[in-house]
Amino acid sequence: MTESRAHVFISGDVQEVHFRDNTHETARAHDIEGWVRNLDDGRVEALFEGDREDVETMTEWCKRGPVKADVTDVEIEMGKPQGDLEDFEKH
Repeated sequence: MTESRAHVFISGDVQEVHFRDNTHETARAHDIEGWVRNLDDGRVEALFEGDREDVETMTEWCKRGPVKADVTDVEIEMGKPQGDLEDFEKH
């Protein structure tokens, strides 16, 4: 299994549309470790770590988001896994 890490910033109409809840559920279904949170500037920030294919699935999912979201941009910073995460948390 090849591990991967992605730090993601999602822009658009992404707060108050259950983006964090859906990200949390989707990440846990794919055995992803990390977290998701709202930012004061209206974006959502997430960190995904796990199997490369599962991390790619999550970054692609972020480009769509849940049904009520209107994603306009996704910034993805790929990096080496740190192994410092144990679960997927919603902040």
